[in-house]
Amino acid sequence: MTARRVVAFGGGHGLSASLRALRHCAPELDLDITAVVTVGDDGGSSGRLRAERGGLPPGDLRQALVALAGDHPATRRSAGLFQHRFATVPADAACADTVADSADGLAGHAVGNLVLCGLMELLGDPVAALEHAGAMLGAVGRVLPMSRQPVDIEARVRGADPAAPDEVRTVRGQHQVAVTTGRVESLRLTPAAPPACAEALAAIRAADWLIFGPGSWYTSVLPHLLVPQLADAIVSSSARRLVTLNLAAEKETLGLSVADHLAALRWYLPELKVDLVLADAKAVGDPEPVERAAESLGARLVLAPVAVTDGTPRHDPAVLGAALVPVLGSDR
Repeated sequence: MTARRVVAFGGGHGLSASLRALRHCAPELDLDITAVVTVGDDGGSSGRLRAERGGLPPGDLRQALVALAGDHPATRRSAGLFQHRFATVPADAACADTVADSADGLAGHAVGNLVLCGLMELLGDPVAALEHAGAMLGAVGRVLPMSRQPVDIEARVRGADPAAPDEVRTVRGQHQVAVTTGRVESLRLTPAAPPACAEALAAIRAADWLIFGPGSWYTSVLPHLLVPQLADAIVSSSARRLVTLNLAAEKETLGLSVADHLAALRWYLPELKVDLVLADAKAVGDPEPVERAAESLGARLVLAPVAVTDGTPRHDPAVLGAALVPVLGSDR
């Protein structure tokens, strides 16, 4: 039987949850998994490395690789190393004399971010670097950037300044958009038309399924629809399309209903057609407006319990994977 080729779009923790869920159902469905990752991060370790070294921000790429890491004990240790984040050197450490007069350059950096930056410099190509890192981790899928060129995310936000709730301002940078307390009214990338990663375009053309979400809607999911070449490939692909909805609004989407999240997809890519929308029944509440929003995209709403049981708004990869089996395994 030919493997089902699945392409998952996103970044950060949302994409990581989706990839872990796909791994859970991969053996049963024989999935060939490709992650296409946003490249707009400008915060934390990724932002520092991007500012100091140039190139793609590595953090979201690292998280996707770790989510796909193999199960062999050695690769699990390597995955743990990739996630290890350097702490600040204590003032009374033995090496304090040597760092007293300089900033602690490693503090806050994830080891995997540094490895990816080193591989990108060594190999001269981010895709080659990700392939090499994937081999180091025994990854059961492929991780690709949405573009070989980093992008900046900008948003027009109403009420970004709490003192001026009706004023619309431009908020620049993925981190600032993600933590804004205002309402995002429009989103754009700089540059406006970054070249899409050729390997990502090929994966979309060959895919059986395209999966969007969960994840930060404005900073992880929608940016893919703003890359013209990616948008064209998504629209023209013969693959079926699945949207996995979030369990709760984030800072950047406060005030947006569950149905509004689906409407945003149509707003930024009017030609987008979706086959299925997967959501947690408790998170949806009244399903009627969500069903209408799904139908406006051409989709059917599927409700399933996909959250962890401790009450926090996090997807349980095993439960989400179980919900994906009948969805991805269904015939047209």
